[in-house]
Amino acid sequence: METRELTCIMCPLGCSLRVTKDGDKITVTGNNCQRGVVFANEELTCPKRIVTSSVKTEKGVKSCKTTVAVPKSMIFDVMKEIEKLRLKDAKFGEVVIKNVLNTGADIVITAND
Repeated sequence: METRELTCIMCPLGCSLRVTKDGDKITVTGNNCQRGVVFANEELTCPKRIVTSSVKTEKGVKSCKTTVAVPKSMIFDVMKEIEKLRLKDAKFGEVVIKNVLNTGADIVITAND
């Protein structure tokens, strides 16, 4: 049996979770809503994160992010794909990489100028 303490990041409350894994059974306590249970289960089985970065353009650097969280183990690979980009320009909301590394996440521009 394994027990971990986590802070839920699904909403601003930041609940202190106690997660116990016994075989395939995961028990979560300390959550104030169901999102804490979802977060804890995902964190123990396949942790994911939104990736934020910047893209080089001819006019400078633009901030970007993934549209959905990607597996934590793929963050550096996603960053390498973003680093390869050299754009003429990019507008807010523009998808600059569709389905990066088959994660289901697009890379979108998050700022104008």
